[in-house]
Amino acid sequence: MISKLLRVIIMGPPGSGKGTISQRIVKDFGMKHLSSGDLLRKQIMGRTAAGIEAKKYIDQGQLVPDLTMVNLISNELAKIDGYSWLLDGFPRTVVQAKELLERGPIDSVINLNVPFEVIIDRIKGRWTHEASGRIYHTEFNPPNKEGIDDVTGEPLIQRDDDRPETVRKRLEGYQLSTQPVLQFFDDKKLLKVFTGKYSNELWPLVHDYLSTKITPVQYTSYK
Repeated sequence: MISKLLRVIIMGPPGSGKGTISQRIVKDFGMKHLSSGDLLRKQIMGRTAAGIEAKKYIDQGQLVPDLTMVNLISNELAKIDGYSWLLDGFPRTVVQAKELLERGPIDSVINLNVPFEVIIDRIKGRWTHEASGRIYHTEFNPPNKEGIDDVTGEPLIQRDDDRPETVRKRLEGYQLSTQPVLQFFDDKKLLKVFTGKYSNELWPLVHDYLSTKITPVQYTSYK
């Protein structure tokens, strides 16, 4: 039986295509999309009790405590009670995962498993025009002339964040911090892993899986 409401968490390393997949889920299944980073900024600006508390830690350069983050997320989830939702970027610790699950049901945790070498190879192809922020990619969106901005003729640079060694460290850090969270959800029989290299390869698999749980509001063609 297809559920009318669905509460889903989506996880995946930086560069896995999580943003693209999330947009397609929201569009095809009519779900509310909640990004933990956006919610944090929203509640700080709105000066909610949890937002004010979080800001104290951020202003001191400290991590926001687990319970404060759960309160922030729970506040927003309460506002969309009665809607299907997709939670992105949270939880980041087992403590957060446990507390979130205690406060309400979660139907599924989707994990996008993209090989690190694929992500590194994809990101290292990015080149940027520093002054304008224009981004090129050697494979997907190359400049007319290698290493040169199309508009100004100025040289392109590779940002430190896009260098292979930097990307690898970031991915390894992500794996170290999220593996216990994934294991927690796997133990709860909530984890569904999708393995592939590209968003267009992963999306049909994710779509078919979610279609067994909630009726799509929009037809998708994979051609």
